[in-house]
Amino acid sequence: MGAADLIPGVSGGTVALLLGIYDRLIEQIKSLSGAISRLGRADFAGFRQRIRYVDWYFLISLLAGILLAVALLVSWLRAQIEEHPVVVSALFFGLVAASALVARREIVEWRPSRFIIFAATAALTFAAVGLRSGGIENPTAIVVLVAGALAICAMVLPGISGSFVLVIIGLYDHLIGVIERTEFGVLGLYALGAVTGLCLFSHFLHWLLTGYRDYVIAVLLGLMAGSLRVLWPWPVTDGGIEDTRLEIPPLNEAYGALLAALLGAVGLLALVQIATRFENFDAQDTLERSP
Repeated sequence: MGAADLIPGVSGGTVALLLGIYDRLIEQIKSLSGAISRLGRADFAGFRQRIRYVDWYFLISLLAGILLAVALLVSWLRAQIEEHPVVVSALFFGLVAASALVARREIVEWRPSRFIIFAATAALTFAAVGLRSGGIENPTAIVVLVAGALAICAMVLPGISGSFVLVIIGLYDHLIGVIERTEFGVLGLYALGAVTGLCLFSHFLHWLLTGYRDYVIAVLLGLMAGSLRVLWPWPVTDGGIEDTRLEIPPLNEAYGALLAALLGAVGLLALVQIATRFENFDAQDTLERSP
């Protein structure tokens, strides 16, 4: 999930959905945010009661993996994007496209209304991504707080990544630079915005998934499809990763990009197969242990 959230257009929530831990993740975030909100209102008894329902083993191990991936990969990934933009973008393009194809199985029944929601969301996302073609170099504290809140909400949604939101806002390069330079003050502002966003958003998302799951997944699939614009390997020359204006691919680069996209798709499908086998193994083991 940490590696996925570093990539514009790839969502850590998508990884959680494909690996079968998404509902558990949302439930735990909801429990934790409920405890934090009670603490913010000085309801210490309510805080102690809510905090007991949090699965700390799950959350801490997940957070440790995310932070480890960010620490190890942020500089390397930025270098790869700068040195091999076509291959890297194509690889992730194939990964996200395959993710959308796999995640469509999460919808129990594809009714016409859900097709319409999917298509409309994809079209709106594709258009919205094109509204920005550059980054913000010196954002204010308020902008950083809002960006942190929006990005963390996106991180837990399959189909839309925090990096993707930061690209739209124009703060992707800013945050990556802040992480590389370990500017803890600015990172603290992003983190404060993230905690606030989670507290406000997780209960609403849990309610939506409980009552309108198929419609929510249709929207998220549309976000996946529309956000592929971010990963198109050929933006305007020298536009950088935050340039979402598109160019026609040169023929001499198209074949290599196609191969990279296919490798990304195959890698995603292999990951899903491995996750499915582990899930089936755990289910069988639980069944055998039951009386």
